[in-house]
Amino acid sequence: MDLFSAMDVSGSALSAQRTRMNVIADNLANAETSRTPAGGPYRKKEVVFGAQPVPAFAELLRGIKAARGGVEVLAVVESPAPPRRVHRPGHPDADAQGYVALPDINPVIEMVDMIAATRAYEANVTAIQAAKAMAQKALEIGR
Repeated sequence: MDLFSAMDVSGSALSAQRTRMNVIADNLANAETSRTPAGGPYRKKEVVFGAQPVPAFAELLRGIKAARGGVEVLAVVESPAPPRRVHRPGHPDADAQGYVALPDINPVIEMVDMIAATRAYEANVTAIQAAKAMAQKALEIGR
């Protein structure tokens, strides 16, 4: 794998983690949203990642494709978890018993996921910086 392929892989991970952080931010912003335009409470969203295919070794030897690989966002899906019911009799969306359906979002879990996404983002930035430094050192050898 050359340095540019390594940067491509880390770049794809940066994009995927940015999407993950945006989805987590949406979840936190809507943790108390009891009514959406679609009807019902907000549904927690989750990001599904997948590996980008790497060409077969024989193809690499023939020079048909450069090694790529990486990560991609396959989908952003809504959680199947049912909404939690909270007793708030004065709320405009309360049912006859005084319960409001709210999203099943735990802010603590969302913040832990945000920290993990941030750490993964930082690790990929460090990998890109290391590849850049190696390329720079390789150019200095040629002088």
